[in-house]
Amino acid sequence: MDKILITNLRAHGIIGVYDEERVTSQEILINITLYTDTRRAAKSDSLEDCINYDALSQKVRTHAEGARRLTIEALAEDIAEICLAEVGVEKTLVRVEKPEAIDFVENVGVEILRP
Repeated sequence: MDKILITNLRAHGIIGVYDEERVTSQEILINITLYTDTRRAAKSDSLEDCINYDALSQKVRTHAEGARRLTIEALAEDIAEICLAEVGVEKTLVRVEKPEAIDFVENVGVEILRP
């Protein structure tokens, strides 16, 4: 199966369970792999036959910045559902990370695979 990659999509939003996380926006880093068949798009060379990753990225970013989720697990599930709603996406791998979550750790995150 072919893959479309959306790498290091950056958003800023309210996410977390601690009081300070509920009032201060923080960076959210999102990586998405869309599993699909790209042969038709490759043959036609037409956007009409492609998954519009620009529009999808904007949907994901808008959602991440407004969702105000408590957990990155819940946000990852939301994003997976958005991706799977796209025509042609057969499954998706979603990784959501919070680079600023813990002072002495580069990132904390979750990665989910949904059919």
